[in-house]
Formats: sequence, C-alpha cells, structure tokens
Amino acid sequence: MRLAPQNGPLRAKIFAGTHVVLMAIDLDAGQRAGLRGLAIKSGRNGQPQQWLRGIKYFADLVPQAVKGADYSSRDQPFQSFLWSDYGADPDTQYDFTIVALFGDLHAMEERFSLSFSVHTEKADDGKHGVWFNRGAIASHAFATKFNNKPLTDDMVNNVSDDGRLLDPEVAWLSRGLAEAMLAYINGARAGEGLRVCAYEFTYAPVLGALKRALDRGVDVEIVYHDTKKDNDPNRHAIADAHLPAARTHPRTRTAIPHNKYIVKLVGGAPKQVWTGSTNFTDTGLYGQTNVGHLVTDGDIAATYLKYWTKLRDDPVHKEALANAIALTPDPPNVPADPSITPFYSPRVADNMLDWYAARIADASGLVMMTIPFNVAPAILAGLEKESDAMRLVILEDVPSKEVRDAEKASRGRLTFSNGALMGKIFVKNKRGGATVTPIETSPLDTWFVDEELDRPVNNGHVFFVHSKVLVVDALSDDPLVCSGSANFSSNSLTANDENMLLIRGSTRVADIYITEMDRIFRHFRARDYINADAQKGDKTNPLLLDPTDAWIAANFKPGSYKNNRRLLFFPQGGGVGGGWAAKAKNDPDPFADEGARAAAKRRAANDKAKAHQAVGVTPPKPARAGGPMARSVLPKKTAAKKTAKKAAKKIAKKAVKAAAKKAVKKKTVKKKAKG
Repeated sequence: MRLAPQNGPLRAKIFAGTHVVLMAIDLDAGQRAGLRGLAIKSGRNGQPQQWLRGIKYFADLVPQAVKGADYSSRDQPFQSFLWSDYGADPDTQYDFTIVALFGDLHAMEERFSLSFSVHTEKADDGKHGVWFNRGAIASHAFATKFNNKPLTDDMVNNVSDDGRLLDPEVAWLSRGLAEAMLAYINGARAGEGLRVCAYEFTYAPVLGALKRALDRGVDVEIVYHDTKKDNDPNRHAIADAHLPAARTHPRTRTAIPHNKYIVKLVGGAPKQVWTGSTNFTDTGLYGQTNVGHLVTDGDIAATYLKYWTKLRDDPVHKEALANAIALTPDPPNVPADPSITPFYSPRVADNMLDWYAARIADASGLVMMTIPFNVAPAILAGLEKESDAMRLVILEDVPSKEVRDAEKASRGRLTFSNGALMGKIFVKNKRGGATVTPIETSPLDTWFVDEELDRPVNNGHVFFVHSKVLVVDALSDDPLVCSGSANFSSNSLTANDENMLLIRGSTRVADIYITEMDRIFRHFRARDYINADAQKGDKTNPLLLDPTDAWIAANFKPGSYKNNRRLLFFPQGGGVGGGWAAKAKNDPDPFADEGARAAAKRRAANDKAKAHQAVGVTPPKPARAGGPMARSVLPKKTAAKKTAKKAAKKIAKKAVKAAAKKAVKKKTVKKKAKG
C-alpha cells in the first residue's frame, strides 16, 4: 500500500509491505532551521499510539548511557528523513503520527505533525505470496531479545505437526517464512499432488510434513540433489524421514541442481508453485537472508511441472539445456504488462546477464538487488552506467576493488552494503567457514551490545545474504521484480538447474520486496560504515545525536547518497520522465550473439585444454556456482612447465578475443546487409 500524506510544510511518502512500513519524510526548506529530529508514534487498529524507540541519544540528556538501552523518539528523536517500522504484522491497519521537534533539548516543541493510517499487505493475496525471513540475524535485537543464543537441532526441530514453530527464537528468526512453507505442504489434501525439486533437502520438519502428506493420500514425488557420496546429507535425511525410494528421484547429471520449488496439483492439474531462494534446510530458513514466493497461477504452475517432469529423468546437460529453452524461451526486453514470466536454466550462454544489466541501465528511479556471490562483470556494467537512477545493492562479501571504484565514480547513485557484524572483522576462509575477530583498539564494544550469528562460523560459505533478487523502478507504477533460485552468474545460467520469475506491473509485490530489501540494506550499511571508521581509528560514538540542526545538511548535499535517496521520494520538478519499459523497447536484443558467445567459450576451453596437455598439466575443474572452488590435484611443476603454462594461458586468452572479435564482425556484416 502506498500513501502520500501532507500537513502544511511536513509531507511523507509511505510504502507498506507485510512486516515493514517505510516512511520517507520531507519538510519545507524554510521551516528546517532548529529542527532537532523527528518523533514517530504508532498504534494498531485505532488503539492508543506509542512512541517508536531508537538506540541513539543526546549526550546532555543521557549522561550515563546503558549499553543495549533504547529510548523514546519523543525524547531522543530520529535524525533521519527516512525511517521504517520493522515491527508490523501483515494485513493490519496501523495509525502513525510524525512530529517535527524543535528548540531546547530539555523541552522540545512539537511544531509540525502529520497523521495517517496505512494497511499492511497480506502475505498472500491469492496471486502472489511473499515471505522474507529475519535475515539480519546478528543485530541489537537478536542480542537483547535472545542473548545471541546459538540455534540447536532441538530448537529448530521443535515444530508441531500442524507447522507451528514452538521455540520463540526460531519463530522470531523465521518471521513467517518456515510457517508458510510448512502450511503450503500441510494444506495439500488427499488426492492432490506435490512435486518437489530440491537442492539442499535436509530440514526434518519439512521432510516430515511431506511424509505425513504422503501418508494421508497426497501424491508426493521428489527430485533431489544426490552427490553419490556415501555420506550424502540429502539421502540420509530422506532415509531418516522414511520417504520411500519409489517417491524420490536423484538428480546427479548436472553441475548443481539448484532449484528449490514445489508444485501443487489439485484435481490432477497444477495450480500453484512455491519457489524462491530458500533451501529446505534450517540454515536457509533461519540463517541467511532468504525469500519464499508462492504463485497461484495454473499456467505458471504447469510450466514448472513440465520442468520437474523433465528433471525427474535426470537428463544429461544437452537434454536439460534443450528442455529449459523449450519451456522458457529467451524473454523479450519488455515482458507484457502485467505478467509473470518464468525463466529456467541451463542456457546456451550467459546472455541473460546482459538482459538483467540492460534492465538496470533502463531504470529511471530505484533499483535494488541482492548478490550472494561475486558481482559479474556484465552486471557491474549495468550498475555503473551513468544514470539518474539510484542503485542499492546488498552483497554477501566485501566488495572488490572494481566494485568500490564503480561506487566512488557514481556520485552517490550506486551504493553497496555487505554482510557484517558490529565491531568485528569477518573474513571468509577458502575451504569454508570464517574467522571473526574484534576490531583492534576500537571502543565500539563500549557502546554497542555484542553481536553474533545464530550459527557456528566454522563451516559454510554463505552467512548473511542468500536471496537472488533484482527490482527495477521499484517505486514506480510499473516495477519489475526478478526473483528465484539463480545467482546472477555465468555458471548459474550455463551449468545449473535454476528457475527465476520475472514479474512485471505488481506494485504490491514490489512494495513487499523493497521494504524488506531496504531493511536488510540499511542494517548492513550502518555496520559497514561504523566498522570502517573504527578501523581507521575513529573514536567517535556513533550513537550520539547532534544537539544542533547541523545533521540536516548531509541530507541535502548534491551528489551524496542521502540526498540522492531523498530525491527518489521527493524529486525536483515533479519526477523523472519515463520508466524502464520505455527505454527497454529500444534496446538491442541481448541474445543476438548467444550462439557465437557459446562457440567462443567452447573454443577457448578447447584451446586451454590443449595448452595444458602440451605441458602435461591436468586442467583445473571449473568453479561451482554457489559453492567452493573444485580443487584438482596438480603435479609438481618445474620452472619450464610454469613458463609453458603461462604461454598456454596467453594462447587461450588470444583465442577468446579472436572468437569474440569474429562474432562481432559477423554481426556487423549482418546489420549492414539488412540496412
């Protein structure tokens, strides 16, 4: 739900998702002098309103601050023109009052106020159901509510047969995601069907729910990833759940069978599909940031069922490629409005990255994106293209130099945040797990509560961000939401089993996604900047409010992140003309060179293999998309062999360049012929 309330010089833009109400606030320039901050109060369904609380404070008013304390915004106001209430429930009316406070800190005047009521979105409106988990686990809230208590098997498996999470911490972390997944399975009746396609498939309550469904007469079949190793975790979990072999189909002949979806059949016909980024594991549900997306649409569900049916037979790559393309052809630059377009992998080449990049470059307003692994060069090219649009990207890992350079060159229009713990340095280990150390000589632990993840850090590769989402022109009336299992990477597109949904024209879906993504983005961005300052030796307490009105200036500084963010909601001159679709219809076809690109990649791989064979070196196996590098054991090399290997690499690079040049030349000749 969207609102634009105003009272005199005070105005706001409101975006309500399911659990978040986002408030962008503005005050006339002539009325800002002496503004100490904004106080906000809220109530539910006409009940008395209570002041929202924050953790920042005026030193004069709180001379002896207690670590972990929070304060009423009426006494310690928010010094920001963007604020969100993260404590909302779906499908509920909330009444808000925003108050601008001025004057003496000891007796601040309520000079301007603005009241409005907003109804949060239903989690499922019968067309789209969207559920984000807590995601931002290491936090002030997790520390103060649960003392950073690590999850145990007993806690995560304490789930009733009807899908209720009985442990309070687990329920808080799930935030409705696990409950919705279990409700979807539990809602299947005798005579109906469930078709599961799973990558990681080890969460006992989910497997137990499927077994109970089977026992009550639901037609359950499961395609699952089988590594063929003796200790395969999926196979063990299936055995522990007593799911019969006749109902389970191993998927082995692909790089990574990365899907996580369930099709529901009613009366023998596909009606719904549950998909998204969430693996069927406790880590997926209660650890990293993830989303579950339910689509109730017979045609979409039918396409997913056909995909499942093909995967059930464990096709080799060539067959899987043909199946994915036949079921979901390359999408047009401008999908129909409104529409839901599925897109499956593997593909011939990674041209879909160019499609995503073009949509990013076409945006006129806000782009938001989550990237769990490296930022692919094609995606970075779209993000760094000069534009008036604002691009906010959430990463799992610390940005590379190329990413940071693009951010610096953007003048506040491209900003990244990445997974972080307050006051700590988090370093991933190559073989999995991470090393966490406090920032040396930093006083942050004097002011902030200790933050920890809910899981051990000695194992795993993704600790913060696992969702794969792109939202284009999120605040417009014509948003584009791309969400599913596929990482925005070349391997994900060309080697894996994957699925994505391209959803055009649903402001409701966009509002749920962007309010949640903004929550995660700002959570990590604050920690990124506070930690960076601490590592530089800054001893300033980040929790102190400015007793003057000097805090306002940063929000109106041209070329700054805060000013660009403000202009998204209150643009000068009435707004940006056009939207992504108007530009996209004039874009070139990103799939035009798909065949040539695939051929160039094959030639390069062949040349590289020949070069390695010439020096007697076994070529390394390709990296897993979404996993660690597959390591090959190389023989000990002499100095001469090392030199020969370098020469081989140069040959391979030249082959790639030559093939690419040839493809471009061929394409140019075709264009001239057409002209």
